[in-house]
Amino acid sequence: MYTDINFPSKKALKAAVAAGKQVTCYSPGIFPCPADGNIALEGPHYPQPHRWYAIATLRAGVVISVK
Repeated sequence: MYTDINFPSKKALKAAVAAGKQVTCYSPGIFPCPADGNIALEGPHYPQPHRWYAIATLRAGVVISVK
């Protein structure tokens, strides 16, 4: 799954979440993105090669933490 903002690094994603930005996610495939729970993220977006991977916790469709 991807974030709606094309973050160049996991550090940038973590900084945005820590700053209180409302980061949401989507699934480009046939499986929908859940609204709550843990998901796997990757970036940057296709067609660029993925350089980072993360586990994010969602609440009401918004990322609240990143590992």
